[in-house]
Amino acid sequence: MEKVNVTINGKKISVPSDYTVLFAAREAGIDIPTLCYLKDINEIAACRLCVVEVDIKGRPMRNLPASCVLKVEEGMNIRTNTSRVREAVRTNLELILANHNRECLTCFRNGTCELQKLCDEMGVDDIAYEGEKRRPILDQVSMSIVRDSSKCILCGRCVNMCKQVQGIGILDFTRRGFETEIAPAFDFSMADSPCVYCGQCIQACPVAALRERTNIDDVWDALEDPEKFVVVQTAPAVRASLGEEFGMPVGTRVTGKMVAALRRLGFDKVFDTDFTADLTILEEGTELLGRIKNGGKLPMITSCSPGWIRYCETFYPEFVENLSSCKSPQQMFGAIAKSYYAKKIGIDPKNMVVVSIMPCIAKKTEANRLEMQVDGIRDVDFSLTTRELGNMIKQGRVDFKKLSDENFDLILGEYSGAGVIFGATGGVMEAALRTVADVLTGQDLENIEYHVVRGLDGVKEASVVLPVDGVDTEIKVAVAHGTKNAAKVLDAVKAGEKSYHFIEIMACPGGCVHGGGQSHVSAKERLDVNPKVSRANALYAEDAIMVNRKSHKNPEISKLYAEFLVEPNGHLSHKLLHTHYKVKKQYQIENQDDFEELIRK
Repeated sequence: MEKVNVTINGKKISVPSDYTVLFAAREAGIDIPTLCYLKDINEIAACRLCVVEVDIKGRPMRNLPASCVLKVEEGMNIRTNTSRVREAVRTNLELILANHNRECLTCFRNGTCELQKLCDEMGVDDIAYEGEKRRPILDQVSMSIVRDSSKCILCGRCVNMCKQVQGIGILDFTRRGFETEIAPAFDFSMADSPCVYCGQCIQACPVAALRERTNIDDVWDALEDPEKFVVVQTAPAVRASLGEEFGMPVGTRVTGKMVAALRRLGFDKVFDTDFTADLTILEEGTELLGRIKNGGKLPMITSCSPGWIRYCETFYPEFVENLSSCKSPQQMFGAIAKSYYAKKIGIDPKNMVVVSIMPCIAKKTEANRLEMQVDGIRDVDFSLTTRELGNMIKQGRVDFKKLSDENFDLILGEYSGAGVIFGATGGVMEAALRTVADVLTGQDLENIEYHVVRGLDGVKEASVVLPVDGVDTEIKVAVAHGTKNAAKVLDAVKAGEKSYHFIEIMACPGGCVHGGGQSHVSAKERLDVNPKVSRANALYAEDAIMVNRKSHKNPEISKLYAEFLVEPNGHLSHKLLHTHYKVKKQYQIENQDDFEELIRK
């Protein structure tokens, strides 16, 4: 790459010619403030906080250009900290604040808000501009996501995340001028739009204009009810992100501290969703082999990501029959806890409350689906995000960093390394291959790390030759993460360009490690660390130290079948652990009256 010579704040440096001034400054160790900027996703120079003074070979640029879109040129002289620049940045911040709901102390993002942090850094201590504010809309109809227009700064990060990364585009700029807002089409609620609740818009949002619908108070109430036996399950990806809520580096694995913290909060039992991740592999693997041997619907597609399920039901209804009938590990856990485990300890299932800690906001809606109950008893009562658990631990006055590591409770807390890697894209596929390969070969294979399905390529393909009914068969698989990549795979299958036996799809880019409910990582921090990579590495590290690294080797899973379920895909398994999915319209009208009533209020 050709390089150019520029001067930044008196320092001469040489940088690649395709750099922006923003990146050239970073190369020189200079931090230019940004707010609307999200690398490779939202580079639109809307907030005007990254402005700089520039002259080229002695000729000054007339205005203050935005450094995030200004390409470097030979001989550029760039100044980022002049009084003119500082005053412009402060003025632009004040203009954003003039139309902003500034109830910072009671805001959901207090302490993690990028706008709040910039105001602190730039010394904004007064607002010179006061006037009319846009109409506030609080859309909290859905079970997963809340949209608060009073907090929106019109940066567009959520719009381009949904449109460019996820390929859905349910959010966009609507109306004009002062009335401009970001919303779904036709003034629909998020609940009635084709939103899949992946929560990537929440991860993109620098403020609290988009956030999860919280169930913290519901869980506190359950914990304080003496009639309730409250158990908690934690998804694999949570252990790789929760530490960030307490200032630990991105991707720090905190499994033991997480368990200890949950006990301090008062849960009667602390279990691990990894247990039912292992169970999912037995059920899903058996279902796959049955489809291959008996001419069933192929390719079979995973069903553990509720955002993906909603996407399939809404945008690719012709593939609903391809979905595995397995419930997700979250839902399987609830069903087993309220049947097998409740019977073991002599608890009435109606008095048991199952709480899940998930990296995902779509899990909240999944837990409330009509299909997710057995004999009128819901599988999961409440689902909290990683962020919500962090807030609960703080509310409970637990000093997280000082906690000693503790282990999960027995039976439903036993798990294998295969269960752990469910949280990373490709992890479900790798876990399935570990078990299916053993089952078909009748051997305990030692080479179990399928690196070809790991990593952040949008679509990964692999094949493995295994004996099926005595005949060597090439099993073709694919892995996709993010709904835009899912669409690529499904379109290729529809067109007859690709043929697979098994496809893993996760709604979130990177898989659950970068779910919509994971800890916030600012746009600035993402320039230095990739949370998808760091958190996935934490899960693979835990997998590597496990004694059992295959789902079918989990002794408690074997015991569950011997004592209760009998066999994978058996009669009781189908009652408790399997379900069905259905086609959805892209725009519903079920909740619109409720939403319009909220607006009027």
